[in-house]
Amino acid sequence: MVVLALTLAVFFAASTAPTPLYGIYQHEWSFSPVMLTLVFAVYSFSLLVALLTMGALSDHVGRKPAILLSLVLVGVSMVIFAQAQGLADLLWARSLQGIATGTATSAVGAAMLDLDRENGTLINTLSPLLGMAAGIFGAGEYATRYPLAIQNVFWALLIVFIALACGVAAIRESGHRRPGVLESLKPKVRVAAHIRGAYARMAPMNVAVWALGAFYLSLGPSVIIMATGLPSLGGRAVCLNMLSSAVVIWFIRRWQPSAMERMAGLALILGMLALISAVYFSSATLILAASIAGGIGFGAGFIGSLRSVMSLSAPHERGGLLSAIYVMNYIAFSLPAIAAGQLAKHIGLASTTYIYSCAIIILSLSALWASKGTKRKDS
Repeated sequence: MVVLALTLAVFFAASTAPTPLYGIYQHEWSFSPVMLTLVFAVYSFSLLVALLTMGALSDHVGRKPAILLSLVLVGVSMVIFAQAQGLADLLWARSLQGIATGTATSAVGAAMLDLDRENGTLINTLSPLLGMAAGIFGAGEYATRYPLAIQNVFWALLIVFIALACGVAAIRESGHRRPGVLESLKPKVRVAAHIRGAYARMAPMNVAVWALGAFYLSLGPSVIIMATGLPSLGGRAVCLNMLSSAVVIWFIRRWQPSAMERMAGLALILGMLALISAVYFSSATLILAASIAGGIGFGAGFIGSLRSVMSLSAPHERGGLLSAIYVMNYIAFSLPAIAAGQLAKHIGLASTTYIYSCAIIILSLSALWASKGTKRKDS
């Protein structure tokens, strides 16, 4: 379980590591903010394609082969990042990284659920958050100190991925080979009929938390700098948001899913109101409060949504179901952020923040209403 948890965390650390380096790339290679949005979109799109096609691969070939394939792919992407000479290299690296991460997400997640359904769900939510926080903080701090040697970030990650591949090769296989591997590669979202109702009910909360995460990782630093004039606060607020998510997941890990979702809905509403106020009043204190409240909402909503559906799945359904959940996650993670980036060009960052925050509040209210229907069932 430790090797699997570390593997998932490092995949997500690698996914956010390029974020604080984009400013350096943009300065060196003189590409526009629109192209920066394209780099963000390419990663999300390729990850979605992998989830739709490779999401159930581990249900047929076994968990270990699927994980090892993803480690090979992400290793190649790290080499491309380390040797990047222009925007085209970034796009290729991000595309390959998205495919690798999409393949790993469902395979590693399903393997952990095979070993321990309750703790596997917990680690499936904690590892990505801790990994993303570590990636953006570590790469950002390194780039601040050694801006001319940022390629070392990716060489270091490559070494870690090689070590993880050795670890994965040594663990026992938790899945089973099943026929139909070629059929499983056809793009589709696989949600068993008996789970579809729960999948639909958790959608408003799941979309809300991932749309919030996308905001913090895309426009968040720019909004924070605009509101406070403090460049150093941007990355730290994003880290605080993710760490708050991880901490709350640990403390509420034994709650019922509907209770988690109710807590998440309230925290998201408070966080968005704090963010609106922070931008309006240009308050660094309110920015930090919004990051903490939003992080609590993200963590509680993420684990609550995941548990509400994964607990209903049979072993042979887990890989496909987990990929279907992450398809929803990354649609919510990519499209709203891209739309917000385009909107900001026309109405400005402040107005975009107000509209985005109100949309998350509406989704949170919808999720609170939906959670009432499952309260009696949990009891």
